[in-house]
Amino acid sequence: MERVFEFAVNHYILVSLFVAFLLAILVLESRRGGAKISAQGAVNLINRDEAVVVDIRDRKDFNEGRITGAINIPLNSIKSRASELKKFKDKQIIVADKMGQHSAMAVKQLKAEGYTNVVRLNGGIADWKGSNLPLVKK
Repeated sequence: MERVFEFAVNHYILVSLFVAFLLAILVLESRRGGAKISAQGAVNLINRDEAVVVDIRDRKDFNEGRITGAINIPLNSIKSRASELKKFKDKQIIVADKMGQHSAMAVKQLKAEGYTNVVRLNGGIADWKGSNLPLVKK
C-alpha cells in the first residue's frame, strides 16, 4: 500500500489527470440518460394517475410480466411508434426496460421527438421485482 502512495507522490500529474478523467466519466454517465426514478417513486406517480409506463422490452418479456397499465413499445420501434404517446404528453412518461441499461436510449429518442417529461425507471423491471412490487401476466 505504501508503494501506491509513493507512486502517487512521484507521479502527481498523472494521478491528477486520472482522477479528473474518472470524475468526468462519472458525471457524463450520470447525465447521459436523463433523470431516473425509483420503483417507489414510480408507484406514487402511477397511483395518482400522473404517469404512464412505457415498457421497451420485446413482446415475449412483456407478456411474462409487466407493470399494470404499461404500454409495450420495443426499443427498436420507439421512434416510429412515438406518436402513440401523444395523448400522454401532459403526464410523466416512465421508460422501463429489463435491467435499466437500455432505457437511456429510449429517453433520448423520446426527448428528440418532443417529449419533455420523460424519466427512466432506475434498475428496470429487475429492480421493480426486487422491491416486491406486482407484475401483471397476460
